[in-house]
This record gives sequence, structure tokens and C-alpha cells, in this order.
Amino acid sequence: MQPRRSIQVVGCHAEGETGDVIVGGVLPPPGATQFERMQHFAANHDSIRRLLLSEPRGSICRHVNLITPSLRDDCAAGVIIMEPTEYPPMSGSNLMCTVTVLLETGMVAMREPQTVVMIDTPAGPVRAVADCRNGKCERVTIQNVPCFAERLDAVLEVDGFGTITADIAYGGMIYALVDATKLGFAVEASEARELAVLGERVRLAARAQLTGVRHPENPGIDGVSIVQLHRPFAGVGQVTRNTCIVAPGRSDRSPTGTGTCARMAVLYARGLMQVGDSMTHESLIGSRFEGRILSATTVGGRPAIVPSISGRAWITGMHTYLIDASDPWPEGFQVADMMGVTGSMTQ
Repeated sequence: MQPRRSIQVVGCHAEGETGDVIVGGVLPPPGATQFERMQHFAANHDSIRRLLLSEPRGSICRHVNLITPSLRDDCAAGVIIMEPTEYPPMSGSNLMCTVTVLLETGMVAMREPQTVVMIDTPAGPVRAVADCRNGKCERVTIQNVPCFAERLDAVLEVDGFGTITADIAYGGMIYALVDATKLGFAVEASEARELAVLGERVRLAARAQLTGVRHPENPGIDGVSIVQLHRPFAGVGQVTRNTCIVAPGRSDRSPTGTGTCARMAVLYARGLMQVGDSMTHESLIGSRFEGRILSATTVGGRPAIVPSISGRAWITGMHTYLIDASDPWPEGFQVADMMGVTGSMTQ
């Protein structure tokens, strides 16, 4: 074998969702902000994302996070988040994995019983508080960037499902949120394939039919990129089931951190949650994230919330990925039967 590249990755998952962390073999991209770094990496080094999220090394049931030096004095590290079709500005499950890896590998010093870690994300600085005991990061609570409802009850024409309404909200990514029970779903694991089809069709409809859906302070965050399918809100402090359909069409195994924040932003806009209220989101596999509205704020002149999300992550292994100089698929390959619903690695 004549390897032409070696990439070191720590395997990790947060409440079921894989968020592996690159710790070696990839240099940080240039940029004056973490968002600019993300854009440069996407434009010039997307082969890394494709390599690690395509067969034979990966799959669309995986995310990968690149740790970078922080561009801010108040942050311990930066991160670039890579998902099957995009580079999201922020992700709760990926941040839980990244913080867990930083602490349990010693890249950031662990302090017991709690370690506070600031992370520079493309969406902005995020504060994470890790509960630590006996060298283990047991739980990570993230104070997210400000989140808001962009519009409520947006009307969409969805192929195979007719006219539906969706709430559009920003939770670190832009979501379309749909009450799946109104379409005959119970939001159970046995419905995962059908829910994935619905979610991808909603995403495509939202991107085609809704104009002006972008972050008011960062127009580079543009368009619905993920869909949350949920049961009706069970009430403050109660458990509510949801699943978020990650493009190109599969259910997030975790309850989805940014999705929980987007849901709380919608519930706040509807008057169903207030500052100080909490909710629990449950995934199709029964894992849970705890969400809370910490404070009210504004984003671009519109009402917004500062939410927190809390969950657990576990390291699963240490991996070194190699590219052999003679490998005819140096960026991996994609075959439709393993590529979700739409089978694309871009939005």
C-alpha cells in the first residue's frame, strides 16, 4: 500500500447520532471568522467530507466535525460541522460529541465536577457546560445561539401529501416543522422510511416555494435545510416525540439539538412556552434531549430566545483512515440504495 493521505478520527455519538471528530491529518482552512472558514472548506476541501461520509469509509448516518484553533480569545476551539448534504452553522449533537472528545482526549483540560468550554461555531460562540466525574464527560449542556420563529403556518404543496402547513424556524439551522400526526403518522420507529420520504418532500417543497427564508443577520444562512416531524406539544416539562429528517432522507437518531431549539422558538412565538420553561424531546430510538428557554432577546428586530439543550455523548473508537494512491475512488462513492430518499450529497 502507498498511502497518500492519513486522517485521524475519534468516533463519537450523542444520544444515538454519530458525530465523529477529526483530530489529525486535516489543516484548518483560512478565514477571518469561523463562518468564513466553513465556506472556504466547503468550496476548496469538500473532498474530505465526501471521503468520510461516503462508502466505503462512511455513510449518510454519520456526521464529522473538524476541530480548528479558535479565532476568538474567549473560545477554546473552533469547529466546522460536516453533514451528508451540507455544512450547518450549528448542531447540538455534534457539539456534544466535539466537547466530549475535547475533554476525554485531554485536548482541553477537564475539571470536575464541571468544565465550561466555549466553542467558536460558524453560527457564533456557544457556551458548553460539561458535567464530569472520574475522567468521564457525563453530560453536556449547551447554551445555543439566539433562535427564532421565522414564520408560522407557512402553506406548502407537498408531492403525495397535498397542501400542508409548516412552521419555519431557526435553531442554528433553518427548519420546517410539521405536525406529522395531522398526516396520519404516529411518529414511531416503524414509520422511519415513510417519515423520511415525507421529510425530504417537505424540504424540497419549502426550498422551492418559500422565498426570503434566511437569517436576518447572516444572509449566508439561507433556505430550509432540515425538516422536523413531530407529535403535538405535550406541555411544559413533558416529553414530546419528534424526528428530524436529515437530507438526503433519513431520521436523526438523536432528538436533534438545533431541532429542539427551533421547536422551543416556535412554541415561544405561539405563547405555549415562556422564559424558564423546559421541555424534553424524544427521538425514534427513545433517547432524549432536555431543552430550556433561558432568556428572551431579538435577532434582526424580531423576537427570539436564548435556549439551552442538554444530552450525553460517548466515544466509540479511534480510527485512522487512509487513501491508497491506487484507489480508484479517492473520495468514496455513493449508491442510491444507501443514499436516503433523494440520493444527493448536496442541498
